[in-house]
Amino acid sequence: MSGKTKKNVLFLFTDDQRFDTIQALGNDRISTPNIDELVVNGAAFTQAHIPCGTSGAVCMPSRAMLNTGRTLFHIEGSGEEIPLDHTTIGEHLRNNGYRTFGTGKWHNGRESFNRSFSDGSEIFLGGMADHWNVPAYNYDPTGKYDATRARVLNPATSNEVVERPCDHVTAGKHSSQMVCDAAIDFLETKASPDQPFYMYVSFLAPHDPRTMPREFLDMYDPEDIELPPNFMGGHSFDTGALRIRDELLAGFPRSPGETRRHIAEYYAMISHLDFELGRVVASLKKSGMFEDTIIILAGDNGLALGQHGLFGKQNCYEHSVRVPLIFAGPGIPGGRRTDAFVYLLDVFPTICALLGLEIPDSVEGLDLTNAMVSPGAAAREKLFFAYSEFQRAVKTGKHKLVEYVVDGKHNMTQLFDLEKDPWELTNLSGEPEYAGILKESRRALRECAEEWDDPKSSWGEIFWRSY
Repeated sequence: MSGKTKKNVLFLFTDDQRFDTIQALGNDRISTPNIDELVVNGAAFTQAHIPCGTSGAVCMPSRAMLNTGRTLFHIEGSGEEIPLDHTTIGEHLRNNGYRTFGTGKWHNGRESFNRSFSDGSEIFLGGMADHWNVPAYNYDPTGKYDATRARVLNPATSNEVVERPCDHVTAGKHSSQMVCDAAIDFLETKASPDQPFYMYVSFLAPHDPRTMPREFLDMYDPEDIELPPNFMGGHSFDTGALRIRDELLAGFPRSPGETRRHIAEYYAMISHLDFELGRVVASLKKSGMFEDTIIILAGDNGLALGQHGLFGKQNCYEHSVRVPLIFAGPGIPGGRRTDAFVYLLDVFPTICALLGLEIPDSVEGLDLTNAMVSPGAAAREKLFFAYSEFQRAVKTGKHKLVEYVVDGKHNMTQLFDLEKDPWELTNLSGEPEYAGILKESRRALRECAEEWDDPKSSWGEIFWRSY
């Protein structure tokens, strides 16, 4: 270990990676050896969540909450921008002497990226892209990122030229390799043992369009993929988001064969991502700074991929609101797993605690260091979720309540016992013996809505009046 007193931070952030896609955490159908190493040597939160989102692009508010440590209705809009009075992780560490580096996806505005990072490379200021032709920016110290490049969207049918925001495209290099190459270059040419660094390595994978090098796709035969117990041909009622973009990636009704193919491609993307992030960790070890570096891996939201007849993340089911969250490195016990209820927005204050920094006043998350040291320690008693104006949910202990308002009507209540029914198949809301739990869950939902400043939307007005 060097004589430097401040620890580095390497943050690895994946896009659309569900909580149950890591071999070391119980999925023996997927290969993730490098993430597994972090699990073995660190602390894994098996009940990490996002609060869902106020936009169909759930990743946008999720990333705003992560980077500011603020709750869903206390970010700006749906996270398109991060206002100046919402301190970001990168900004805070930069103001405390850290060299901050960002690469990959940043979905929260140019200005907030600029004040967060003193260095960067292969910066993608958007939500999704062709993984082999990502429109990216080199680091711009002015923060403008206003260059564009010409493109013909559909040359087979049109010669219309459009300008897309970027200053270069590296044709034929996959996004996961692109961001990891940038991270490795930073470690090899700019990072120094004399100044602590914060690296934000933000993948575009495994978000669709799910493509990857052939050798990773060949690892998974769709015929060998096991469908989840809650696979369905379609959702049984209107959630308010049944025909959103993500849901149109597969046909109706959902077929077993097509769903297996999607899952195989999803696993292949994650295995490729795992390979690439492994190169970054190897470079960190080679640099001699590994022992001084806290490594965090997290995902911005989950994904259904056939569960409950859904394919996207615009819902409050476990497959969409639970995410991976792993801490490893100095000061973090190895081989720890905790089922404490946490959010991604708790990462910011936890980083501050691990680095011995004050937590900014604008941050609302909780410090999770106690839950790392004592796996039985609790973080929150309940969790609140909200999707757009259609859905609200609360998770209390082993029970989850989900309420739906669609087309101006309260159209469904779901109550699940997650201990007995982890796949959320049996709705208990109409069972007489669960009437007390339903009442208490609705009380908890109201408390959460008030605590989180859930706006007085048509959802609240209709739902609370209806029951």
